[in-house]
Amino acid sequence: MTSDSSNSLPDLLATINSPADLKGMDDEQLEQLAEEVRHTLINCLSVTGGHLGPNLGVTELSIALHKVFDTPADKFLFDVSHQGYVHKMLTGRAKEIHTIRTPDGLNGFLLRTESEHDCYGAGHAGTAVSAALGMASARDLKGDDNHVVAVAGDAAFTCGPTLEALNNIAETTKKFIIVLNDNEWSIDKNVGALAKYFNNIQTHPTFASIRHSAADFVERVGGKSARKFAHKVERNTKNLLIPNVIFEKFGVRYYGPIDGHDLPLLVRTFEYLKTQNEPVILHIITEKGRGYKPALDNPGKFHGLGAYKIEDGSTAAPATPTYSEIFGRALTDFAKEDKSITAITAAMPGGTKLEIFKDEVNERYFDVGIAEEHAALFACGHATQELRPFLAIYSTFMQRAYDMIIHDMALQKLPVRLCMDRAGLSGDDGPTHHGLFDIGYLSHVPDLVFMQAKDEDEFVDMLWTMKHIDDLPSAIRYPRGAGTGAQPKAKPQLLEIGKAELVQKGSDITLIGLGNLFEMAEETCRQLEAQGHSVTLINPRFIKPLDAEMIIEHARNAKVVCTFEDHVIANGFGTSVLELLSDQQIHTPVVRIGWPDEFVDHGKVDQLRQRYGVSVEAALKQIQQNL
Repeated sequence: MTSDSSNSLPDLLATINSPADLKGMDDEQLEQLAEEVRHTLINCLSVTGGHLGPNLGVTELSIALHKVFDTPADKFLFDVSHQGYVHKMLTGRAKEIHTIRTPDGLNGFLLRTESEHDCYGAGHAGTAVSAALGMASARDLKGDDNHVVAVAGDAAFTCGPTLEALNNIAETTKKFIIVLNDNEWSIDKNVGALAKYFNNIQTHPTFASIRHSAADFVERVGGKSARKFAHKVERNTKNLLIPNVIFEKFGVRYYGPIDGHDLPLLVRTFEYLKTQNEPVILHIITEKGRGYKPALDNPGKFHGLGAYKIEDGSTAAPATPTYSEIFGRALTDFAKEDKSITAITAAMPGGTKLEIFKDEVNERYFDVGIAEEHAALFACGHATQELRPFLAIYSTFMQRAYDMIIHDMALQKLPVRLCMDRAGLSGDDGPTHHGLFDIGYLSHVPDLVFMQAKDEDEFVDMLWTMKHIDDLPSAIRYPRGAGTGAQPKAKPQLLEIGKAELVQKGSDITLIGLGNLFEMAEETCRQLEAQGHSVTLINPRFIKPLDAEMIIEHARNAKVVCTFEDHVIANGFGTSVLELLSDQQIHTPVVRIGWPDEFVDHGKVDQLRQRYGVSVEAALKQIQQNL
């Protein structure tokens, strides 16, 4: 199979302009369509990157759903929705699939604004069952008769919202379908009691013995004979299985597990389930990366990745270590010397690079699954017992633990260390994954120490400093990918809390460049100096507490102040500077360079910066206007 970046499609897939085009296809044609979908995904994503593994795993499921149900009248909600590429292809967007995750192309997740077939957008796990139940309830209130299907991976059932929704299903509606897509992976290998429970179900010998009978059943659906067979299967297995099927306790009828790649079986099963007047859950077993050996061999890597070589799945290595890799390595080294350090993540050891810690300091590594609220409280428990917990969660997912940060960490002054990866723009993943709001939701929390480094060397110094903050919670934000390539020192240094770095002193203009946008501030400084201006350049280091003394001193005498941040301007770092100067009755104009008060699209970081005015050119223009 060779790479093909064009928008040409295989024969059968090219005829799919809407789900209606599947209705007349027989089993053989559906199987051919599945192969063509996989071929197209493997080729297109080798160029654009994307969530290859999850979509290869749900190819047959997506085809079967659209064969049996009728969107947009019927509603499909895909938990997280990164596995929605096949759905997009079957709903009139196959010819655009080569544009996915590219500027002005298809989004890598479902969007209500992109298609009428996308009834619900998502990017975080655990939302589908709750939202789908709300839709089913609304349908019942309106007296409609459409179907609502929630597709959730096994890892989604470790999320609080999913379990909370399960608790309400039986008393809310009589017509509701959940598909439990069980591949034993979220982004990394699933953990915890529920993961073991699902594995026990699918490997139990009694379940294995009735699989063929269950297949016969759904193929013979119709009239009294089908009902008698269903009762027979249930009666013969009830004493052994029903007490172990947790969903039955929630009032949801359980079916499965069945092969999630058996298209005829899936179609006939859905045809049967759509006739049921009770909430049901269908447990299917799938392979993440089905049909592409590199993805099967390395499901974690192929959950979501950049461009790759089709022949072997290899990807280009970054020229310098990423912030995530530096974090994993540094924290592991610290922990080898300090037995009080623990590392906690929410199902992302690979993304946060805590896999390094897991391999070398395993007894103090904790993966709690996709359960950010629990992760935060779990870390609080560690902190009360004189441990030094580091909680590593992406900025966009840390939002889920907001109440715990205020109510449990800050109020009790518990020294939990929040390590927020992917802070700032997350590029190709788009608005659900951009970490553009953490300054806004953390900087006003009392007693929290909050910082961001200008480069990798300073980043390790900050982690070292956080290790020594034992009386307050602390947080650090850092971007996706690599920075300037600054090599960390052999021995990290303690930073003075709340003390900025005065890089250069001038008299006309004061530039304050936070974190990974310090480079932008440096380039702006060079161009202003070339124009004859005297420029002060500050690396603030601390978002909270601000170095009020330094900022006041250099703002009071300047003609204009300009702040730079990889964050929305509204309630961001520049806002803190504005408030500080306003309180001091300093009226120097303040230009703020950052992201606008809107949800930023997906695309390449450099292109998005130019489009949204997060650039040196924009800074120079606005500074000139205020001089």
